Amino acid sequence: MWSWHHAWESLPVLLEGFRITLLATVLGFAIAAAVGLVVAVLRITLPKWASWPLHAAMEFVRLTPLVVQLLFVFYAVPPGVSGLQVGIIVLGIHYSAYMAEVYRAGIEDVPKGQWEAARALSLPPTRTWRAVILPQAIRRIIPSLGNYAVSMFKDTPFLFFIFVAEMVTRAQQYGGQTFRYTEPITIAGVIFLIASLVTAYFIRRLENRYAKQPG
Repeated sequence: MWSWHHAWESLPVLLEGFRITLLATVLGFAIAAAVGLVVAVLRITLPKWASWPLHAAMEFVRLTPLVVQLLFVFYAVPPGVSGLQVGIIVLGIHYSAYMAEVYRAGIEDVPKGQWEAARALSLPPTRTWRAVILPQAIRRIIPSLGNYAVSMFKDTPFLFFIFVAEMVTRAQQYGGQTFRYTEPITIAGVIFLIASLVTAYFIRRLENRYAKQPG
């Protein structure tokens, strides 16, 4: 039977775990966005023979389970590196493999006329990418990037395998101490739902904002 007493008592514990969950998601997404962009640009600009190793590495990351990657890196790094640090890096690299493809699709979707106009104006390559191509490409892929942010957020419970006390782990710990699992697990699910809905709302607003801009 549901107990409001245990529901309220577990809430501070879960919110502390939510702080870890949020930290892992924000920093992991920042790593994924940066690495994914670099990988996409390199794959487009480098000759095919030079970009092949990068493509193979990204395919390896995409085709192996996140849990396996977390456990492998956790036991391979020196003891001074915390589980949370490992989790943030692995989440970032794992999702960068997916986001690189999204960036690449967005860049290839920019009309060829934009490249030709930049060349006609004798813009240097760095300025062409920074001022012409990337703003248009990123505007097109905002929904996909947002979906990956939500997916990463929902994958943070996998950090349990490398002993990171994120929200679901905290819920299990509370249940182990009190033999009340229903309340903390339910509240953890509700917090995940609310956070995902809030994130989706802001992504939609960002998408609408850029959709109103010309170009």
